[in-house]
Amino acid sequence: MQKYNWNYPTTIWAGENRIKDLSLACKKLNIKKPLLVTDSGLAKTEIILESLHRLKNENIPVQIYSNVVGNPTGTNVSEGVDFYKKNKCDGVIAFGGGSGLDVGKAIAFMSGQSLPIWDFEDVGDNWTKANSDKIAPIIAVPTTAGTGSEAGRASVILNEATGVKNIIFHPKFLPSVVILDPILTISLPAKITAATGMDALAHNLEAYCAPGFHPMADGIALEGMRLINQWLLIAVRDGSNIEARMNMLAAASMGSTAFQKGLGAIHSLSHPVNAVNNIHHGLSNAIFMPYVLTFNKDVIEQKIIKISHYLELKDRSFNGFIKWVLDLRKQLQMPHKLSEVIKEKDFDIDRLSKMALEDPSTGGNPKKLVLADMKTMYEHSMSGTLF
Repeated sequence: MQKYNWNYPTTIWAGENRIKDLSLACKKLNIKKPLLVTDSGLAKTEIILESLHRLKNENIPVQIYSNVVGNPTGTNVSEGVDFYKKNKCDGVIAFGGGSGLDVGKAIAFMSGQSLPIWDFEDVGDNWTKANSDKIAPIIAVPTTAGTGSEAGRASVILNEATGVKNIIFHPKFLPSVVILDPILTISLPAKITAATGMDALAHNLEAYCAPGFHPMADGIALEGMRLINQWLLIAVRDGSNIEARMNMLAAASMGSTAFQKGLGAIHSLSHPVNAVNNIHHGLSNAIFMPYVLTFNKDVIEQKIIKISHYLELKDRSFNGFIKWVLDLRKQLQMPHKLSEVIKEKDFDIDRLSKMALEDPSTGGNPKKLVLADMKTMYEHSMSGTLF
């Protein structure tokens, strides 16, 4: 029997107003001078300002680095590391959406490394090159319910030199304390709530469909999808619903916990258009979802039927599940075709197909993929033709 390594998430403090425990998290990890990493928009909000105020009142001098873009870059990380060292920080508070969390985790990781960040791409055993003893402690505070980066062991960073999004992995990327506070997601606009929610669905769905033996990940992925089915539309339509916001935060963390089992072509098709065409990751995952599912139908049909039963869908068949995905996207007012967000003249299908095939997520797809498969799925997503 093949051998597997299973790894589960960290300490998670969940509930309304748990952000008030941020200073307690610093003390628990012996962080005396944290660097709070977030994006420039969030840095000016009451959420951040109140958190900074509370930390200072607890005699925790905090620095802030907020030069983080939507698809975070290697430059964001290197600037952040320089800022971290210049201010003699001793830990990181990664605060925000996926970009802020990914950059914060990468800064904590790279603050103790001598090799370039690209040497730690999630290929083979590259992570063993790192100096594990020099990785700074991390507290993660998500303000969106999508990427689940707060419970993940990797960051996705754009290499500006190659134009490729690289997955940088190390077990100690996993934050030591996570704060899931639904209050922090109340002001999230409906469109971002929808896109990040579909990202969480893609994580749980691809994890469940990935090959391999991991019944714990499968169980978490199933329940994550059930929570999304029950609460995503409510969170989009009524952003002030605390119960919906809390359940979506949980579902997002569950997705990133489950996808240690693997991802698939939804993500490997998404990463290139995120990098080259600057499309929001959750939005692209939502677009590609039905095209990848139908491409993989002959090997995942029974799993999809199991999901349909768990979600208690009216039509518990493969086609019934596809209809559920399409209906959900429609209710969320999301596009059906990639051509609705990328113009044909800006779509370099040959380049994107090659990048997608080489993406680390491709290896977890239920069907083995070749270059022509990536091109076919891109073509279908542009035209809106399901297989």
